[in-house]
Amino acid sequence: MTKPLVVITGASSGIGAAIAQRFSQAGHPLLLVARRIEKIDALSLPNVLCRKVDVTDAQAFRNAIQEAEGVYGPADLLINNAGVMLLGQLDTQDPAEWQRMFDVNVLALLNSMQAVLADMKARGQGTILNISSIAGKKSFPNHAAYVGSKFAVSSITENVREEVADSNVRVMAIHPGAVDTELLSHTTNPEIINGYEEWKASMGGVLVADDIARAATFMYEQPQNVNIRDITVAPTRQPA
Repeated sequence: MTKPLVVITGASSGIGAAIAQRFSQAGHPLLLVARRIEKIDALSLPNVLCRKVDVTDAQAFRNAIQEAEGVYGPADLLINNAGVMLLGQLDTQDPAEWQRMFDVNVLALLNSMQAVLADMKARGQGTILNISSIAGKKSFPNHAAYVGSKFAVSSITENVREEVADSNVRVMAIHPGAVDTELLSHTTNPEIINGYEEWKASMGGVLVADDIARAATFMYEQPQNVNIRDITVAPTRQPA
């Protein structure tokens, strides 16, 4: 392979699947991980290793990385896309939903970054791209715990960026606004889901996953000495 390995978590649908298709078209070999392996297999992309991995299992993720690097060489890009959005009001939401969001959105992200950072620093080359959210920059109704998890993603990204900058490793984030994906289906409160759908309709539609995928490829394809630290991509008519 003439292009380096790209690792994508949460690659079975939505933004993750769209990013996988974009980087495959650009000629990169891929390691795609998700819990629904049949979905990533169905993408039918060339030069791809698909593995059924729950990102909260740090050792399983490390094993998948090691296997892929044995085939395609060192991972030059890690895209942490796996995430859960369970919306609810703090006074009534099941605390198990908070735990799930922080396990997937924050702790798994930390473990994933740790799995590649030491090697990237040793090589003086590499990029980590974390998919945060506009909810990692501002608050929204019914989003308290989710906002907390995404603020964590955004602040972790910036903190680690500072720590590894002198090693020539890039750490960056995308903050998507409203995007048409499966993410809303994670929420268990039907009233909140209906309200969210009405909000999306009021804008005349929202982004599609490929809008974020194009941003991801643009950020990565800059020279290694150029780090687009973070961008926010939202529908033009999204007011908040």
